Amino acid sequence: MAFRGSKGWYIQKLKESGISKHPVELKKLELYKTYIVRNLYLELISKENK
Repeated sequence: MAFRGSKGWYIQKLKESGISKHPVELKKLELYKTYIVRNLYLELISKENK
């Protein structure tokens, strides 16, 4: 279990939504820094809420 707001938590939530790789560069999410993974997560959430 990852702590809320940690890199692992963001990756876990993205994988639950079906995203396991970066949409543009097609690399594993684990290779990116936390702020990049966080921004991807926030983009996903904002798209779902609209």
